[in-house]
Amino acid sequence: MTTTEYKKAGVDIEKAEKFVKSIKIKNPSIFPFNISKNASPVLITATDGVGTKIQVAQMAGKHNTIGIDLVAMCVNDIIRYGANPLVFSNYISANRLNIKIAKQIIKGIKQGCKQAQTTLIGGETAEMPNHYQNNGYDLAGFAAGAADKAEIIDGLQIKAGDQIVGIASSGLHSNGYSLARKICFDILKLKIDTYIPELSKTIGEELLIPTKIYVKTLKTILAKNKINGCAHITGGGIIRNLAKIIPQRYKAVIRKKTWDIPFIFNYLKKNGKITNNEMPNVFNNGIGFILISSKNQLDDILTNIYKANNKAYLIGEISNKKNGENAVAMI
Repeated sequence: MTTTEYKKAGVDIEKAEKFVKSIKIKNPSIFPFNISKNASPVLITATDGVGTKIQVAQMAGKHNTIGIDLVAMCVNDIIRYGANPLVFSNYISANRLNIKIAKQIIKGIKQGCKQAQTTLIGGETAEMPNHYQNNGYDLAGFAAGAADKAEIIDGLQIKAGDQIVGIASSGLHSNGYSLARKICFDILKLKIDTYIPELSKTIGEELLIPTKIYVKTLKTILAKNKINGCAHITGGGIIRNLAKIIPQRYKAVIRKKTWDIPFIFNYLKKNGKITNNEMPNVFNNGIGFILISSKNQLDDILTNIYKANNKAYLIGEISNKKNGENAVAMI
């Protein structure tokens, strides 16, 4: 099949090549990066997407921030191990490659990489005619970072008496959007540009607030403080993500009234009739990242978080677990 026939079938190779040249990304096959400064270097990788938040971007016709979400979902997973995100690459697939939209996406990805202090080394695009509904698209991100083996944060140092610090999220981040969309657009019949007075913005603007990237803040903290455990609060909310890092003999006790819950979460809870038990298993509820440290580190950690222009809260502590108790208790 010639490229002309391939184009007739819905795949325009020449257009894709022009797009790649226009965005000026380093060739991933020749990009050098140095991890030799680590005594025993360990490579940490992460891959993720942004789920159905893409559908909100399509409804709003706004694609220049979804790339920030894509970077955030990957690099936040890397920094939670105490690793330094080094490189990022992306994958964009669509029914037909819309150059204007693709450039907006890449603009967001570049901005996210800048925030994460990492390098965009390349990506891949694919046209798949009739694969998505309404000329939709999908995204995937891939990141790699490095840490010294002795400095990896794996949660094994967590002990009873450790303090749990929650760093504020910027909003829903990139999780729970299937439920959020159902509540907003199916149950409440909102339009993407419906203005919500309590938010001082439209529902579309609220739902498209980019995921906060915690890399710079965590680098500052890790340079000065000993952290025993980290959790990036993504799908599964506080309960499921925190439970992954707690050693079996301990439990995390979270006090629910110790932080400010942004209006959007209570708005979704009320209008979606979501139970108190389900909310922290779906949404981040205003906490996007969690740190666990010894008590003598607490004041310094909170000070460093505030200096990085982030809100932080002391939301709980680690205690001994009795037989039959869950890894996370919210009281």
